[in-house]
Amino acid sequence: MRKRNFSFWGFVGPILLAYIVVQLIPLVIGIYYSFTDWNGINSDVKLIGIQNYVNVFKDPTFKQSFWFTFKFTVLSIIVLNALGFGLALLVTRESKICNILRTVFFMPNLIGGLILGFIWQFIFTQVFSGIGKAFGQQWLLGWLSDGKTGLYGLVILMAWQMAGYLMVIYVASLQNIPTELLEAAEIDGANLFQKVKNIIFPLVRPAFTVSVFLTLANSFKLYDQNLSLTAGGPAKATEMLAMNIFNTAFQFNLMGVAQAKAVIFFVIVGGVSLIQLYFSKKSEVEM
Repeated sequence: MRKRNFSFWGFVGPILLAYIVVQLIPLVIGIYYSFTDWNGINSDVKLIGIQNYVNVFKDPTFKQSFWFTFKFTVLSIIVLNALGFGLALLVTRESKICNILRTVFFMPNLIGGLILGFIWQFIFTQVFSGIGKAFGQQWLLGWLSDGKTGLYGLVILMAWQMAGYLMVIYVASLQNIPTELLEAAEIDGANLFQKVKNIIFPLVRPAFTVSVFLTLANSFKLYDQNLSLTAGGPAKATEMLAMNIFNTAFQFNLMGVAQAKAVIFFVIVGGVSLIQLYFSKKSEVEM
């Protein structure tokens, strides 16, 4: 028994220690600083109660960033999961190039977010503008100079990067579906849409739970792609919550206010994620 406990803590201990040092302790310290006037420079820190939280809710840039992040998250969840599921259906069909397609679709996920942002910035500002001028399509000009099209640009970037990753999750779930069920449906005359609706979709519901959770968390926390693609412009129209918190802390040296924003951000993301998991799991049980 002692040997088993020693082996258990030998494996779990380093990970638990790293989690406490890297995640838990900074979280507690951050919550403490959210009740102070700390500016990140002076060592004289004073407790000021909930004043930072009051200032956060009075900050129009925080509300604007939250609304933009919310719209981006909703669009990303729909687009990414639809693309990931569609690609999974495509690459699980009998084909000689299915393995090649899986590699091609997954490769963008291996590229860093900053690099992806700069790549798509070139595409939107140079390629789209060139096509728009050549064919007289004005809507392709200045794609990143408007908050609305900038939102769509971020969704396109996110979809190009993460759709292949979600595809892998859906492929793993699709391959666990008994072939006998699909063959029986074909014998009964079911078409592809009927098989997807009545057999495939209900059986891959757990994969949707995981994928929606990942998409939700990653979309809310997005920073590097936002920085490299639009940098929050124009006039903070595409500034997401993570960038708003970063700018508050390191551009204006309002560390206490930034920590209050981060705590609110943490509560929102955690609460929404838990609600999503609860209802997704509940629907799985009902299935």
